[in-house]
Amino acid sequence: MVYLIVALVSAAAALVTTPLARRLSFRLGILAEPGGRRKHAGRIPKLGGLAVFAAWLVGIGLIYWLLPPANPQDALRLRGVLLGSFVVIVGGFLDDRYDFPPGVQFLIQLLGALIAIGHIIFIEVFTNPLPSTALWEALPLFRVEGGLVWLWRPLALLFTVFWVIGMINAINFLDGLDGLAAGVCLIAAAFFAYHSYRLGQETVPLFPLALAGALLGFLPFNFSPARIFLGSAGAYFLGYQIATLSILSPAKLSTALLVMAVPIIDVAWQIISRVRQGRHPMRGDRGHLHFRLSDRGLPTTRIVLGYYAAAILFGLIAILVASPLLKVAMLVGLAAGVLALMMRLSRWEDTGGEIP
Repeated sequence: MVYLIVALVSAAAALVTTPLARRLSFRLGILAEPGGRRKHAGRIPKLGGLAVFAAWLVGIGLIYWLLPPANPQDALRLRGVLLGSFVVIVGGFLDDRYDFPPGVQFLIQLLGALIAIGHIIFIEVFTNPLPSTALWEALPLFRVEGGLVWLWRPLALLFTVFWVIGMINAINFLDGLDGLAAGVCLIAAAFFAYHSYRLGQETVPLFPLALAGALLGFLPFNFSPARIFLGSAGAYFLGYQIATLSILSPAKLSTALLVMAVPIIDVAWQIISRVRQGRHPMRGDRGHLHFRLSDRGLPTTRIVLGYYAAAILFGLIAILVASPLLKVAMLVGLAAGVLALMMRLSRWEDTGGEIP
């Protein structure tokens, strides 16, 4: 019952805070102008992330009132999620206001990652996806114990920084079509909550549930045609949430990789492509998969629902398939499919719309 209450209260809070965020955005003049990588009509408020964050905080307050974390380590980690989320939401708001260069954006994201690490939120162990342990035992930076692979601590911390910053940027770049980033993150949060609950955790599932509820209340305003955008504040906050919540219980990393596989692969492709062309890897453009599909004439709603369907499908695979090796195979297959589609779209653009 507590789980349902937290989700519903967060959703109701978002229904209240989102119109307030629209008014604040107009008052401060923080608006998305037509043009650039987005193709929208009129000036759209872009402080939706503040509404989602405020609604999430309402849910978090309810959690600490109804079911505070009993485990000291869980309490410390969840406090880190709170503090880091506050830092990235403030940094994202300032970016929305002042349009920071990529270097400053990176420092904000790095600070969030370091806060997570300081609250023992880091990726140090994962399930062995291979049928044999011989490969891991041959590598000096890994240790195998009972089907689990442990990373050398400095490597674990470095990988965590990469994971947090990478996920923030994946969500930031995904936020290009109405309702896309918010809906995909809602799906991911729901799977995280279910996974944590199934593993017997009590308070941890409530954090992603509060996020899912807040996004559910926000989506009616953000779905096509959007009346408000997430902005940098929302993208940073959602990326940080997905990155940290995916670490807070065993085996959720694979869930995050599968649910978020399409945007993660898309971002990796774009970064490599921009570097090869001598452009800054963090500068947004219309080269992302959702933009390319939109430029080919596919309706926004169809593209967004397609992303939702992929996230749900691979989220179900993550929680229903027990074999780590099969999950890796699924991830590799999905990566190959997305890359093939990206290459095909690139050839279509290079040949003026004709694919041989």
